Amino acid sequence: MMIAAAVVPHPPVLVPEIAQGFAPDLDALRAACDLAVGRLYAAGPDEILIVGAGDRQSTDIAVTGSFREYGLDLAVDGRWPAAGATSIPMTLPFLIGAWLLRDRPATPVRHAAMVDGSVTGPLPLPVTATGRRQALLVLGDGSASRTQQAPGHFDERAEPYDAAVARALATVDTKALAALDPDLSRALHVAGLPAWQALAAAAEASAEASDVEYDAELLYEEAPYGVGYFVATWIAR
Repeated sequence: MMIAAAVVPHPPVLVPEIAQGFAPDLDALRAACDLAVGRLYAAGPDEILIVGAGDRQSTDIAVTGSFREYGLDLAVDGRWPAAGATSIPMTLPFLIGAWLLRDRPATPVRHAAMVDGSVTGPLPLPVTATGRRQALLVLGDGSASRTQQAPGHFDERAEPYDAAVARALATVDTKALAALDPDLSRALHVAGLPAWQALAAAAEASAEASDVEYDAELLYEEAPYGVGYFVATWIAR
């Protein structure tokens, strides 16, 4: 079952060397991410499942990747089972996920890439099907339309959208996450919808199978650079 989850964003500037002179701007975000990931390990999972959006269908994601595309010659190791001959390169959520886990204990890691609500990774959701105590590292950004300078430019719907996501993450409102409008999400350039909805499905499946309930805490909710970022934890009681 799912015993814990950490929700974090995946901007490349989370890596200080990429942010360079702007690195201090995100120190609070990095600290929140570090705390959230620490709580995953403190829960004592049998394995960590990294959940993020993928850009196309695939049965495997390469186990190693690099931030070279973002101007930094830094390699990361996902530590999940080695990919096959048809593997695709790590997308940004999995690069950041691997980076966040880089100095953590050698707990087994798997991955699930979500495309339009479909699982394309090797481990299908709901996670209760494996019979393991799993902790989910869920990567996804909110709207990219909070300011005129944001990647998606300003949209007045962005702030209430992000507020709804923050409330759902702070209260384990799986129904609210599942009900997020995909058309509006695309219009606001939201990157986190598939992963958040996978989290909601996993939590509901675990609750149904094991009658588990979660304590939630929203650790970070800001929109630096006009993009909504959230950090939250759900820990089984």
